Amino acid sequence: MIDIRIRTAVPDDAENVLAFWREAAEGTSITDDVDGVTRLVRRDPQALLLAESDGRLVGSVIAGYDGWRCSLYRLAVLPSYRRRGVATALLEAAERRFLAVDGRRGDAMVLESNERAHRAWSAAGYRREDHWRRWVKPLIRT
Repeated sequence: MIDIRIRTAVPDDAENVLAFWREAAEGTSITDDVDGVTRLVRRDPQALLLAESDGRLVGSVIAGYDGWRCSLYRLAVLPSYRRRGVATALLEAAERRFLAVDGRRGDAMVLESNERAHRAWSAAGYRREDHWRRWVKPLIRT
């Protein structure tokens, strides 16, 4: 375990978070831009949790709550900081957030091909539900 500080993101963190995700996260999203991150933080200021060590961003998780579901996205840790307790600390902070709003279950979005993530989520007590599939449709303004 290393000395880390967990905090919520602010709009000014958007560019740093995007650079961090390019280095540490698997996959990309249609919302991977400054506007997308900034809108998330403004709409739900407690959702984007960041882990810092010595002032450096080393981990993130989005712990979104819409009044119905507790959703987890973008659990990511810098490769050089993995297996040092960063993901555990982030998930504990996310789960505390969910419990504070009477959340009942955390749902994590995990890439099917990311075996390392499967092991991490499983170690944290999450289990895969094969009977559900995600259906998506990008929304484009015309």
